[in-house]
Amino acid sequence: MFDTLSDRLTTVLKNLRGKGRLSDADIDATCREIRIALLEADVALPVVRQFIAQVKERAKGAEVSEALNPAQQVVKIVNEELIGILGGETRRLNLAKTPPTVIMLAGLQGAGKTTLAGKLAKHLAGQGHTPMLVACDLQRPNAVNQLQVVGQRAGVAVFAPEPGNGVGDPVEVARRAIEEARRAQHDLVLVDTAGRLGVDEELMRQAADIRDAVQPDEILFVVDAMIGQDAVTTAEAFRDGVGFTGVVLTKLDGDARGGAALSVRHVTGQPILFASNGEKLEDFDVFHPDRMASRILGMGDVLTLIEQAEQVFDARQAEQTAQKIGSGELTLEDFLEQMLAIRKMGPIANLLGMLPGAGQMKDAMAQVDERHLDRLQAIIRGMTPAERADPKIINASRRLRIANGSGVAVSEINDLVNRFFDARKMMKQMAGRFGLPGAGGGSKKLKGKKGKKGKKFGPKNNDAGGLPAGMPDLSRMPPGLNQLPPGLAGLDQLPAGFDPSKLNFGKKKK
Repeated sequence: MFDTLSDRLTTVLKNLRGKGRLSDADIDATCREIRIALLEADVALPVVRQFIAQVKERAKGAEVSEALNPAQQVVKIVNEELIGILGGETRRLNLAKTPPTVIMLAGLQGAGKTTLAGKLAKHLAGQGHTPMLVACDLQRPNAVNQLQVVGQRAGVAVFAPEPGNGVGDPVEVARRAIEEARRAQHDLVLVDTAGRLGVDEELMRQAADIRDAVQPDEILFVVDAMIGQDAVTTAEAFRDGVGFTGVVLTKLDGDARGGAALSVRHVTGQPILFASNGEKLEDFDVFHPDRMASRILGMGDVLTLIEQAEQVFDARQAEQTAQKIGSGELTLEDFLEQMLAIRKMGPIANLLGMLPGAGQMKDAMAQVDERHLDRLQAIIRGMTPAERADPKIINASRRLRIANGSGVAVSEINDLVNRFFDARKMMKQMAGRFGLPGAGGGSKKLKGKKGKKGKKFGPKNNDAGGLPAGMPDLSRMPPGLNQLPPGLAGLDQLPAGFDPSKLNFGKKKK
């Protein structure tokens, strides 16, 4: 959603690089371009004015003029002010001292409240809570059924005593839900309320009646980030009519300009708590202002990428895989497991987008074909367990059988097997240089008292060049391939005094 804004801001700030000193004219021109970028992204005018005024004031002060690198200091200022617009610090849910904690969802029809209720319930259940969804949207056709389906997919209880479709009193349902939560010992209650296509008196009155009946600990205003400047107008109407304690942004995966979402926090004074960026229940994140600002400025979001990886990768399995990489024993079965884990983290293009400098790889990211991974998965699944464990036994007849079984050409089988062997050699080589567990190369201190290698540290050195058996001889590789890729230069030269044996890889799980 913020791609256009990100591109504009990145280009503006990039033009400052290389200047040893910034004049007032440079700063004015930069602020003018930032102002245009924010207005084109639908950011509210009062927010833009205040943002530009603060950036300009700080940029013309001693903070920049006395800096060794003025351009980087301006980027830092823009980043900090952007974090301020988005709310400053991450705000968590306020839980009641005496359960259940009641969370009420409010917003217009079509904003995604019902789906968001399931996402939030699953997120909270993963943190050890026992949430219960309450169907108080009794006007919209099949809203109750939709919430029941969403609750079933999320694996949480749903309280829906009324069929909906215009039947039932939502205020009474909300009141009874609190009693049911106490009886069934649910510590969180998520109340899904009705919406309208626009703000009207009936909508506000019903939402206010539900609020008065259940006295919620949190009222979350759910706003569609794609509705442009109407997001600010609607937020102000709900703030004055019902009141809310936090904002949830939905549909961040859309292609709208999305700048109005940046304005909601500043205009309403209430923090953004969560962000929804897809249709699946897993497409849901806690909103971190600093990480969102980093994404908008093209600096990536490595912390979120790490958190997503921790959720899908098993620590013990990852340690075993690292051992296999170091010893050159990685199998196609291990490769398949790692690929499936990465697929669980979301689309590959989204993961690449969290890396710093991803904006410079947009053309390459646009060409990422998820179907290629599906074909690789089909090929590996078409192999026998023995073939996955030892790809060297895959001869011509086996490759023909695998190709026919997986519906691909034999050339794709050849390509996969050859690339797998090349990748395994490269990973083993890198593991050896860093002295990772199981690697054949590394420090001399890995030797025992008699100067012999322990079995667990891989094969013995050969007589030719001192490299472990099976390691590629880089001196015989074609020109251009006997060196590390750009950006990794220097990794093959470990610092003086480096002792891999003292690295701490954490304790193994029992």
